[in-house]
Amino acid sequence: MSATLYTGGRIFTAGDEPWADALVVDDETVVFAGDLARARAAAGPDCARVDLAGRLLLPGFTDAHTHLVMMGEALGRVGLTDARSLDEIQARLRAARAADPGAARVLGRGWLFDSVPGGAPTAAMLDAAVADVPVYLDANDYHSCWVNSAALAELGITRETPDPLGGRLGRDADGEPDGMLYETAAQAHAWAFLAAAAGDADRDEAVERTLAAYLATGVTGVVDMAFDELGLAAFQRAAARRDGRLPLRVAAHWFIENTGDEAANLAQVARAAELAESIRSPWLRIAGIKLVVDGVIDACTAAMRHPYADGSNAEPIWSLDDLKPVVAAADAAGLQVALHAIGDLASDIALDALEHASEVNGPRARRHRIEHLEYAAPGTAERMARLGVTASMQPVHADPAIFGNWAAMLGDDRVDRAFAWPEYVAAGALLAFSTDAPTAPHEALPNMYIAATRGSALDPSFAPRHPQFALPLEQALGHATRDAAASVGEGDRRGRLAAGMAADFAVVDVDPFTAGAESLLRARVVRTVVAGRAEYDTGEL
Repeated sequence: MSATLYTGGRIFTAGDEPWADALVVDDETVVFAGDLARARAAAGPDCARVDLAGRLLLPGFTDAHTHLVMMGEALGRVGLTDARSLDEIQARLRAARAADPGAARVLGRGWLFDSVPGGAPTAAMLDAAVADVPVYLDANDYHSCWVNSAALAELGITRETPDPLGGRLGRDADGEPDGMLYETAAQAHAWAFLAAAAGDADRDEAVERTLAAYLATGVTGVVDMAFDELGLAAFQRAAARRDGRLPLRVAAHWFIENTGDEAANLAQVARAAELAESIRSPWLRIAGIKLVVDGVIDACTAAMRHPYADGSNAEPIWSLDDLKPVVAAADAAGLQVALHAIGDLASDIALDALEHASEVNGPRARRHRIEHLEYAAPGTAERMARLGVTASMQPVHADPAIFGNWAAMLGDDRVDRAFAWPEYVAAGALLAFSTDAPTAPHEALPNMYIAATRGSALDPSFAPRHPQFALPLEQALGHATRDAAASVGEGDRRGRLAAGMAADFAVVDVDPFTAGAESLLRARVVRTVVAGRAEYDTGEL
């Protein structure tokens, strides 16, 4: 196979020399990135040539924190993030019911607490729109589920139903279920029921939607943060349909549920270790485990050092005593540990558990992670840098259009340190950017707009919030490509464009470095290349 020479546009390498005039690809590998004269020599006289015509070529994005099957499911559900009133939510549900009157249920996703009167959703509100079939609506952060009365009945939830460990059922003043399922209550009731009701064909469709959506936005690698047996089987089927090759690279973290029983928790870790040994390909592998230490600030379920504005607080889903043996066992097995921690108490617990594992298991190469870090106390970034822990963060969660409720729940000067990405850069911790789809839009380019401006990709009329925490676009792209790949142990193989690295890259139709960051809101990916193969191509090159 002859080499291909890309020239005529800006090439961002994300390497020590961040910019190149030309890129040479041979088969699955980058042969050269640099000046045009040497590129021509490396490509040879018989090379194919691609004129970028002023476009931007950059390493493929790695979405370093996502939920693949759930994202594909969400793409097929009623979108509610931009429905900013109860009337609009109800109208969309009525329209969905009318459009598919034979459907057994109405499924939606992405609603925001501040779109509901008083921030207090109830089953009665949904009954007013659709009462004849169950309605299940996942919140924008996917840490709670809002259901109607028919869904409560379908789930068998009554006033006698107990709250699960790490979650709760919303209840009215008389103790009756009010239609809200928080944290593990959503997992144990709504999500488990819907997963059982879905079949392999449904999950296969979800996987295919996810793969297509990511490739169209320049994503060449993903890190799933809640893999389970059903998701694994779905991706194995997707690979089998393609003779063992997926169109992008999947690294997954096995979800570990806190059962309250140490032996049962450790058995889940053992299963993850078994899969990490047996499933190893360039396209699909089990990288580690995922633990959800707390909830989210929007629902006042994140574990904070100090109370919320209403005086409430939340207990962690994993106590430090429960967490220590699980993290230590995973670390001993060579698994990467990813810990969801949004509140400052949760991030302290997560770091205590990681430090304990290091003490128990002794010195070794390790690169664990903390996910989200939406509010972390001063000094957290420095401690993470000392321990070699990656900060995995999502610019889309800082979008000013959805920030109001987050700020109102805290209501004090903690709001001024929200999503403080530069702290981690300054401390020397690895910072990896991602989207956490489907809790937020999966598109990579608007994510970079928010990172570089702290403006809103959902509604540009919102003024930037905390612009002092914006990062230069070049840095933001590095965190979403090079550092995102490194966050899952693949930085020596992909995420940069240099000789010997995987030929994983994307071409964008505009160059935001000349057109301005705002161009990222209208920019399109015209080609996505994975291991030298064009997996997405609009035909414009």
